[in-house]
Amino acid sequence: VDFSVCLLSDSRRPPVAMAKPTALVAKKRSVKRTKHFPRWQAHQFKRVKDTWRCPRGIDGRFRRRFKGTGPHVNIGYGTDAKVKHVLPNGFKKFIVSNVKDLELLLMHNRK
Repeated sequence: VDFSVCLLSDSRRPPVAMAKPTALVAKKRSVKRTKHFPRWQAHQFKRVKDTWRCPRGIDGRFRRRFKGTGPHVNIGYGTDAKVKHVLPNGFKKFIVSNVKDLELLLMHNRK
């Protein structure tokens, strides 16, 4: 029994060995695109920031998706929900702010 990770709830009890959490996700994360999508004509004007905005012009060729206008944001670039927000070690981030959160984390130690 590995006593390196112990939980001492009472000084009279011997230390209880806790089961080490194991990652549940076995699926490999596929990264479809790491570059951000620049805003249309952001490189031409200083007043137009680089952050993405949806084009709204009535005659705009970028909104109408003509050839040669660059990549558009769409749902196909999204990450799979099973591997979204998963760290490289297979776990999700969880912020513990009180004892109740710690008990919740111990109860769901496979995520």
